[in-house]
Amino acid sequence: MKLSSALKALSERLEHEFRDPSLLIRALTHGSHGGEADNQRLEFLGDRVLGLVIAEALLEADPRADEGRIAPRFNTLVRRETCAEVARQVDLGAGLKLGRSEMLGGGRRKEAVLADAMEAVIAAVYLDAGLDAARRMILRLWAGRIAAAPEDARDAKSALQEWAQARGMTPPDYVLVSREGPDHAPRFVIEARLSTGEVERAEAATKRVAEHAAAAALLGRLEG
Repeated sequence: MKLSSALKALSERLEHEFRDPSLLIRALTHGSHGGEADNQRLEFLGDRVLGLVIAEALLEADPRADEGRIAPRFNTLVRRETCAEVARQVDLGAGLKLGRSEMLGGGRRKEAVLADAMEAVIAAVYLDAGLDAARRMILRLWAGRIAAAPEDARDAKSALQEWAQARGMTPPDYVLVSREGPDHAPRFVIEARLSTGEVERAEAATKRVAEHAAAAALLGRLEG
């Protein structure tokens, strides 16, 4: 089986030449495509390979760090948003095999679709050439993010909740103010609210990101 010119270009961006090209094709096949195996099983495997490699990298980078310091950084590096960012970095969306409705709905830009495909590609490299090959690719693509992951990488929502609880307050509320835009490119406006009346809002392409941004804004004001 030969790769198309687009997939050959993607393979070059990944810096991995597939001995079994069908693995890359399957990794890029979304469930909406139909008629052939999709990438769900590969995504499941790739998630575990990514977790192992990132955990190893963090332990090696900071031999004295305990689990409490490493776990938040780990979660930041393997979460869906980060996987989707890496997928965009290598233009993974250009190689996706989507059904017509998913393609028309902007599937090549959807965070969940990109994140799942990125994990599936990791599994494809692992199955094609082993753990060392997968590790090399992950460490290259995630290198800047691993180096930049803050020592205190608690997500903003957790940090804000801890701030409130330390002062005897109820946990913050997150309220959807508005949702605009088409399904493939929505914009959510979320408010983070404390029981004492403090409020900050943020806008993002997903509710989760907007909630975290609002929490970060509110926490920054409270601690500023």
